[in-house]
Amino acid sequence: MVAPNSPLRRPNDPPLLLLTSLASGPKHGYALSKDVEEFAGVTLSPGTLYGALTRLEEQGLIEPVDGDARRRPYRITASGVAALREVTNEMRRLTRVSVARLRLVGGVA
Repeated sequence: MVAPNSPLRRPNDPPLLLLTSLASGPKHGYALSKDVEEFAGVTLSPGTLYGALTRLEEQGLIEPVDGDARRRPYRITASGVAALREVTNEMRRLTRVSVARLRLVGGVA
């Protein structure tokens, strides 16, 4: 289970967005930033992007792969896939409960 203070609990959280991006294949920083902006509408500053990449790598959720001298691509690890799956399932459960409760109060979702 993901800890209550996990950085992967908010849908617009940089670590969650980066893991989601890397689930489609390895990418370097600029490509990650552009992909996140495209699918989530979130612009990550370089400090936010590289800080999140560092933390994800330290946690073993991503790892660097061979690249050229200018770009350092990353890929999601098996642990990263498991963490992303767990968070996605938790978000799905929360969404189901929220939709059902919105229907009860007439705020149809």
